[in-house]
Amino acid sequence: MKLKTHKAIAKRFRVTKKGKIIKRTAGQNHFNSRESGKIGRNKKSDTVSSATLNKVMEIYLPN
Repeated sequence: MKLKTHKAIAKRFRVTKKGKIIKRTAGQNHFNSRESGKIGRNKKSDTVSSATLNKVMEIYLPN
């Protein structure tokens, strides 16, 4: 049977050329003015997901 891409996950995660899975940092929507500058800068960068999550993502993102 042909594997299909899970579209909701494909919108939230991105696979790099080396196979790492990138996601946006959580907690960026609102209440950011109270954060310190260091935390605000760290929220703007994307994060690399864990090895455990990579195994699950291989099922949902086959292509």
